[in-house]
Amino acid sequence: MKIAVMGKGGSGKTTTSGVLARSLAREGWEVVAIDCDSNPNLGISLGLGIERTEAMAAMRQALDQGKEEHAPTAEEAITRFGSVGPDRVRVAVVTKIDKPQSGCPCCGISPEQLLGELESTERAVIADMEAGLGTLGRMSEASVDVVLLVTEPSHKAIEVARKAAQVMIERKVAGRIVVLANKTRNAADLERVESALRQIPSLADVEIIAVPEDDEVLAADVRGISPIDAAPNSPAVRVLTDLARSFVRTPAPLTAAGA
Repeated sequence: MKIAVMGKGGSGKTTTSGVLARSLAREGWEVVAIDCDSNPNLGISLGLGIERTEAMAAMRQALDQGKEEHAPTAEEAITRFGSVGPDRVRVAVVTKIDKPQSGCPCCGISPEQLLGELESTERAVIADMEAGLGTLGRMSEASVDVVLLVTEPSHKAIEVARKAAQVMIERKVAGRIVVLANKTRNAADLERVESALRQIPSLADVEIIAVPEDDEVLAADVRGISPIDAAPNSPAVRVLTDLARSFVRTPAPLTAAGA
């Protein structure tokens, strides 16, 4: 199962990715989380802490500068340069690639190529994509199983979500598209997101889920702690946990974590 999490910067996609990855791992899945943002913070949302997250970014920089030995395959790159966090989620950082066809599996591979190369038959691969729409334009048909599109109820964020959803449907990027109306304070916020998307025929049936504004999640982010650790029963975390369960349509493969 491959899941790409997209949205405007600041919409909450990294927090969403972290909670989703941990929740799937707790359902018994082996989970690989890849941070594709040029400002990588997924490790913090996964519970690795600030220092370990920064260390992974430093390793990627060392590779870019030729100070570390390269990996022969995408799988080995994830293993060698990644880190295992809480609930046995493996996370790795992917930096921005200028020459995605350079032939080097660990530093000449773009996020969309990495998603294509990583095996997902018996595990979940979750990609916290770079903010905006850049990567989406390079993704091919059936690149992932699910695209999770995160938006706030602001005009700018909704516009990004609207354009992204249209492209995804036209290019048939994913089998399932879910829009998360994140940080919603009331019914009017949700209605703003729904009306902007539903008025476009191709988006009339897109799945929209409200994630309430949650002070406990904000407090966890400020402290550099994973929300699923700091506030596992907060309203927003519960919605994301339920969403993760909805992705599990078949029994999880037997893993060390779920054995």
